[in-house]
Amino acid sequence: MKPLGWWLRHVHELLESSMAQALEAESLTRRHWQVLNTITLGVRTPEEIDAQLAPFVATEGSMAAKVADLRARGWVADDELALTEAGREAHARVEERVKAFRASATDGISDDDYRTTLRTLERCAANLEAG
Repeated sequence: MKPLGWWLRHVHELLESSMAQALEAESLTRRHWQVLNTITLGVRTPEEIDAQLAPFVATEGSMAAKVADLRARGWVADDELALTEAGREAHARVEERVKAFRASATDGISDDDYRTTLRTLERCAANLEAG
């Protein structure tokens, strides 16, 4: 049996590449989707976006460039971090792709097994953070 770290890395790489395929029709990256969705959930400042996406900011830097790109597409209002009508329509389209991607990734995994996996990973993270 391969160790936890191997599986985590392998699944991470598969998630990134598979999500890229799911989003390529909209010329988006996974980070674009995460920023778009975070704005949809009510985050209203670039600092709040970076805080919500802290694990990715730690390795990739601020999400400000993603916000700027979404603004350039006309999906985010220029004067505030809120979706425009075009942004809401884009979010709905992309959300359908993301839902299909997630369903494909978890196909054949029961809700109980999925929750157990998440709890196990949360516990591993807490153990490592406690040092």
